[in-house]
Amino acid sequence: MSVKLGVPSKGRLMEKTFQWFGARGITLSRAGSEREYAGQVDGIDGVELILLSAGEIPRELAAGRIHLGVTGNDLVQEKLSGWNACVEVVARMGFGQADLVLAVPSAWVDVGTLDDLDAAAAAFRQAHGFRLRIATKYHRLVREFLRENGVADYALVDSQGATEGTVKNETAEAIADITSSGDTLRANHLKILGDGLILSSQATLFRARKAVLDDADRTVMARLLQRLQLD
Repeated sequence: MSVKLGVPSKGRLMEKTFQWFGARGITLSRAGSEREYAGQVDGIDGVELILLSAGEIPRELAAGRIHLGVTGNDLVQEKLSGWNACVEVVARMGFGQADLVLAVPSAWVDVGTLDDLDAAAAAFRQAHGFRLRIATKYHRLVREFLRENGVADYALVDSQGATEGTVKNETAEAIADITSSGDTLRANHLKILGDGLILSSQATLFRARKAVLDDADRTVMARLLQRLQLD
């Protein structure tokens, strides 16, 4: 067997993850072309690199098919119910920072807080006969956040494309999405509610709680964490 490490298969997250491990003396690299999802680990024996999409990594960790995985904590908390029982945080890696926020049209000058949104949602339903729509990819996190803050009169609309454009396209009245600078929101004439921060996310190294390790794997895991200065 071997300790299986799942890493994002492309883009900035993959590059930054490779750099993060490289700075700690462990070289990760893609084996073959970009279409291949095998990887190579140099600098430590007994670790197998598996390249996956960032969105797949939470599921693979929860199922115990990989022992360690790098992905955003927003994805883990969105995709895994009771995520703390499935995975544990090994290290917050200091890159890939972004905030999951609730944003409304800038033209809504009277809506600046969640309380304002709650009042606006009730008025919207009375005026239009249907609930105010919030477009998002993060249904679990948004629903929990709104419930905790007493906002009830809304409907979540699934958005797998450019969420910021849904208000302009009139398929939603508000959005909840990930942003790093807020520039795209402003470009689409949206503003973040003053108390609309749902979650701060960054790339995080997680360990699967249910993944099986034999004695040799446990030795490799301990050596890896020591090399990463995480033991």
